[in-house]
Amino acid sequence: MYLHLGDDTIISGEKIIAIVNLEEPVSADLKQLIEDAKIDKTLRIISNDKKKAMVFCDNCQYLSPISSTTLFKRAIQFLKEV
Repeated sequence: MYLHLGDDTIISGEKIIAIVNLEEPVSADLKQLIEDAKIDKTLRIISNDKKKAMVFCDNCQYLSPISSTTLFKRAIQFLKEV
């Protein structure tokens, strides 16, 4: 199954490692992970809208305008089908 992350971005559910909330105060560690991903050119910014979640995959990270709660619910649907 595939997971829609916003706009025209769809990824395989099998590649997801973690979904992290960005709507709360973001920790210094998470900010550093975002900066490192930018430097490594593995960060994909899906939309110019507010970034609500960060999705860690096996080969890159995504900043999504869709809330982490919604993405998690979609990912759970994938796990139920496996």
